[in-house]
Amino acid sequence: MKHLVFYIFALFSLKAVAQNPDFKGKKLHLYLLVGQSNMAGRGKVEESDRTPHPRIWMLNKDNQWVPAVAPMHFDKPEAGVGPGLEFARVMADADTSAVIGLIPAAVGGSAIDSWQPGGYHDQTKSYPYDDALRRAKAALPAGKLKGILWHQGESDSKPQLVGSYTQKLEALIKRFRKELSARKVPFVVGTLGDFFVNRIPEAKDINEQLRQLPKKVKHTACVEAAGLAEKGDKTHFDAPAARELGRRYAEAMKRF
Repeated sequence: MKHLVFYIFALFSLKAVAQNPDFKGKKLHLYLLVGQSNMAGRGKVEESDRTPHPRIWMLNKDNQWVPAVAPMHFDKPEAGVGPGLEFARVMADADTSAVIGLIPAAVGGSAIDSWQPGGYHDQTKSYPYDDALRRAKAALPAGKLKGILWHQGESDSKPQLVGSYTQKLEALIKRFRKELSARKVPFVVGTLGDFFVNRIPEAKDINEQLRQLPKKVKHTACVEAAGLAEKGDKTHFDAPAARELGRRYAEAMKRF
């Protein structure tokens, strides 16, 4: 009972702090999370995913800083556990003097064509690129952009789209870096899951393009999703796989 009371008190304390977080004098590292549903997360949320970390914050739907817990994204009602929170935990452990600020901006089902100025995503009635850029700029006064995480490609795994994927991704990276005044900000991508590649032949081509990105664009990296499990729909990572993917993103980001 004593532990329960302490936990409730801690949550209320964090909620109160979240209303006016004071980052002055603290090293706030910002990370933008973009892409589609596997970045937003569709894994089942467990108690550990709801437990706040004192040095990990996120920008909520209303552009307010709150303690980071799952689900972080709000693109669709089924948002759950993605790689972002575990990524932040690893990064926080790597630098105990830093506060991690996550900017969730992924949109489930979004093709890369909607990740350009004015690009519209009908499923969610949103403008993925414009919205992500707006949220990132809202967060920047609080800290420094240290990296961008991208997981996307399922919606472009089609014969008529796969051939132009690299060109569009390179343009996206260039736009983000220019608009956010972060010319050398690390941009880390992740390959699509084995379970999806086995079902959709074009996904293999998307993965090969993602793997080649570091050879074409400076300050980029690609992490492998090989061996990670799906949640039963042959499209989305389950929660343990999403967390492991987050750890892989973090290990790649730490090398910059």
